[in-house]
Formats: sequence, structure tokens, C-alpha cells
Amino acid sequence: MRKILLIGNPNVGKSAVFSRLTGARVTIANYPGTTVEFTQGFLRLGDEKAAVVDVPGTYSLHPTSKAEEVAVEMLKSGNLVINVIDATNLERNLYLSLQLLERDIPVIVVLNIWDDAKHKGIDIDVKKLEQLLGVPVVPTCALTGEGIHELIVRLQEVKSISYPARSDMQRWQEVGRIVEQVQKIHHKHHSLLENLADLSIKPLTGLPIAAIVIYISFQIIRKVGEGLISYVFEPLFDNLWLPLMAKFSLFLGTHGFLHDILIGRLINGEIDFGQSFGLLTTGLFVPFAMVLPYIFSFYLVLGLLEDFGYLPRLAVLVDNIMHHLGLHGYAIIPMILGLGCNVPGALATRLLEGRREKFIAATLMAIAVPCMAQIAMIVGLVGERGGQFVAIIFIVLALLWFTLGMIFHHILRGESPALTLEIPPYRMPQILSTVKKLRMRTEAFLISAVPYVLLGILIINILYTLKIIDFLATVFSPVLSGFWGLPSEVISALLVGFLRKDVAIGMLGPLNLTTKQLVISSTILAIYFPCVATFIILVKELGVKDMLKSALVMLFVALFVGALLNLILPAYL
Repeated sequence: MRKILLIGNPNVGKSAVFSRLTGARVTIANYPGTTVEFTQGFLRLGDEKAAVVDVPGTYSLHPTSKAEEVAVEMLKSGNLVINVIDATNLERNLYLSLQLLERDIPVIVVLNIWDDAKHKGIDIDVKKLEQLLGVPVVPTCALTGEGIHELIVRLQEVKSISYPARSDMQRWQEVGRIVEQVQKIHHKHHSLLENLADLSIKPLTGLPIAAIVIYISFQIIRKVGEGLISYVFEPLFDNLWLPLMAKFSLFLGTHGFLHDILIGRLINGEIDFGQSFGLLTTGLFVPFAMVLPYIFSFYLVLGLLEDFGYLPRLAVLVDNIMHHLGLHGYAIIPMILGLGCNVPGALATRLLEGRREKFIAATLMAIAVPCMAQIAMIVGLVGERGGQFVAIIFIVLALLWFTLGMIFHHILRGESPALTLEIPPYRMPQILSTVKKLRMRTEAFLISAVPYVLLGILIINILYTLKIIDFLATVFSPVLSGFWGLPSEVISALLVGFLRKDVAIGMLGPLNLTTKQLVISSTILAIYFPCVATFIILVKELGVKDMLKSALVMLFVALFVGALLNLILPAYL
């Protein structure tokens, strides 16, 4: 089977071209011996089926990072290269093109982002560029699909050529000679989007814009999530699923081991989706009716911001702050993703190359970045006692994020990496692209979340039945009451928190806790350990040794912060 490699600089639209060529059915894997990801799909070329690989972005075939090393290694296994170029930045991109042509491998050049080039007054003579390079050149706009059919047709005519090796200086001279012959730039006034792009990257105007974007984003996320819960999912469960489960409960005799596993415990003689903890009740209600609406709305907003081109600008804006925490600006991406769900946040730590960076980012996210479902439960439950108590929890988490980051930066050996980032222009999102990405991410969340929720509820039910939770409550009573000032019943929520933190916070409601106890227990639940799905992802990304270190940090911080809050919060709350 032929292997086609998509190679190009970062942020030239390789992934969009890849998606157009292969469709939705793709596989994501790590390159052997690394955490660098690549994506593979398949393309039909006449009667032949070819593998298409989206190679990690690289500026040169002289690697300066792990991702670039992987790109060079993968080049050795390819039969044909699709070199994706940003048509708005021809000079910078052609250096890699010349290096590829020197490798004696069939190459076709794709001038992507062709629409932006035309909007900016950049005129490229495609036929002349073909003659100078000696290979097919196809202009495309992958977001709309323009030029993709021509690309597939012309893949059939690609052949390897003998292109002479040159020194670096000669290569840049050749790039300049080519650009001078094929490119003309006409004067063009900046558009509204271009002016906005300039404003959003400068600190004086960019930081207020960032605050506005984040505020509006989370207002949209909250409104859409709450609307889906109130008008779609809760009515579906209450009107359709609840009557079926009520009949099934009667069939099982309303109690007993099997009833408690499948339906759960009846609350005042009725099924309560939030508290019954049956596999078919709470087990389905939590991921679908409590979490999925917020995940859906979060990924919708995130996809729009990605496609618009805002996230790289946010990374540049926060780069200076992140350096004080031993990270660079792109570490803000796992934090933002973690606010939707810690699982994709944990996966996004692979954007960070160094082991030190990954450890810091993963630990800070797990301790101080609650997921959207958990935030909603904190706001709903603690907010009933007053908004100031919700503020206490999030102020504590923010202080922990900064303080722990600075501590890690000073005690962990290594340097803060520099941020090397290509900032794409603002583009209006394409609806089909955003919807496709939203569907794939939502499906991935359900696949990763639902099995763990069901498994967790099964384990908790068995622990309840065997009276093990009562035993653990007795064992940990000195910590709960002595250090944190909490009743022993909170141990149930702490155990559930390892499975689903949002459900665990919901379990605090029926315990008749004082406001002080509710603030302390909610804060501890946010800090003390990631949910099991996040834990498994972090073990994979960090390794067992570093994950154990991170877990010990979480437990110590939870113990300390809970005791400190118990000490400083007034007893009358």
C-alpha cells in the first residue's frame, strides 16, 4: 500500500487538507517511543487504496524539537509527499519545499489558504511556480474544499525529480529568486478582521479582548448547557426513562442486591437520578443529562474559537505569565480544555514537549482546574448559600494554580521553554468543519466517560453493600473531623469523586452540611484527585512514576488546604 505523507510548516492547514482527503474515519497514534501524535487515514486513488499520514508540523528537515525529529523519521517511510504551503507566506514555506525536493521522493506542492492570499492582494503565478520547482502545484482552500478534487487527480502524475542539494545560504537565495519571479503583492486596505487581529495580539488591547472573549464564551457555554438540560435531557429522562425504570424497579421487588446494582436505592420510595446510584438510573443520567450538555456547548465554542484563529493569540498573550510557572503560552490550551472536561485537558498536555512541562501542566490542571460539570454543581449547590462562598472556592483554586506553579518552577530542574508559534490570520469559521469537529469530540467524550461512570457506580454499589464505605468512614474519621471539620458521611462523596467529581459534589447536598463544611468539602473535592478517566490518561502521558508524584502532591495540597480553610473560616458559617 502506498503511503502519502502530508508535510508542511505548523499552521498551514495540513489537518484540514488531510480531513478533506480522508473523511472522518481516521486513527490517531503516537510515534513509537514518543508522545508525539500523528493521524492516519485512507484515500482511494482509482483502484488503489493509499494510506495518508498527517505528519507533525516542521519548519525544516534539520530538527530542533521532538515533533520535528518524528517528521524527519516519518519521511523515510513515505512513497509520496504532499507539501502543504501557506500561500500567504510563500517565502518562509518554500525553504522546506526545496529540502523535500532534494530527498529524491515524489512531491506535489499544495498552495493552501488560497482564499486569504487573494484577499490580501497576493498574486502567485502557479504555472510559473510549477516550472521553477519541476513538480505539480495545486492551489487549495481546504476549509471550503476548493482545489481538493484537482489535488487528488494530479496525485497520479507525481514523479520524483533530481533536485541538486544546496547549502542553507544557497537554498534561501533560491527561495528569494523563485518568489521574485512568481509572486506579486498589490496594495490592499486592511479588513475589519485584519484590524481586529492586530488589536487582539497587543497586550494593551489584547488582554481586555481576551477577558471579553472568555467571559462571553463561558456565558454561551452555561446558557446552552443549561438550556439543553432543562428543555431536552431532563424531560427525556423524566418523561420517558423514569416510568420504564419505575416499572423495572417494581419487577425487581424495589430492593435487594440486583435492584441496588441496576436501579439503586429508592429515595423516599422513588427513583432519584441524582442519588439512587443505579447503573441504569444515575449511571446513564450523569454522563448524558448532567455532563454531555456542557461538553457539547464547550466544544462548540472551542471549535469556533479554533477555526476563527483566536487560540494562538491567547497563547502569545499569556506566554509571559506562564513562564513564571515553568511553562509557555501554549500550556493555556490544556487549562482551557480542562475547564470543559479534564480528559481532553489531560490529552492536550502532549502539546508540551518536555517531561517537566507536562508534569507541571498536568498537576496544575488536575488540582486547580475544575471541569464544566463540576463548576456547574459548585455554582448550583454552594451558590444557594450565597455567591461569596462560590467566590471563596474559585479564589482558592486560582491562588493554588499560581502558587504551585511558581513553586514547581523553582524546585524542578530545567528551563522554561520559548514559545515558537505561527499565528494564523482570522478566518470566518466554516459551519460544516465546526460541526464535524464537534461530533468527533462529543463521540470521543462519550466513549471515554460512560464506561467509567458505569464501572464506578458498580464499584460504589458493591462497596455500600459490603459495608466497606462505613468502615472507611470510621478509618478516615480523624482526618475528616480533626483536620477538615467534616462529618464522616463525606467519605462517600470523596470516594465517588475519584469516579465523577460532579456527582460527588451533588452527593454533599443531602448531608445537611453547614456553609463552612460545604465550602471546605467542595474545595477538597476539586483539589484532591482527578477522576479515574483523567487519571488513566495522565498515567499514559506522564508515566507511572511522575503520576504517583503528582498524586502525592494533590493529596498533600488537599490535606493542607482543607485544614487551613477549617482554621480560618468562621465557625458560624
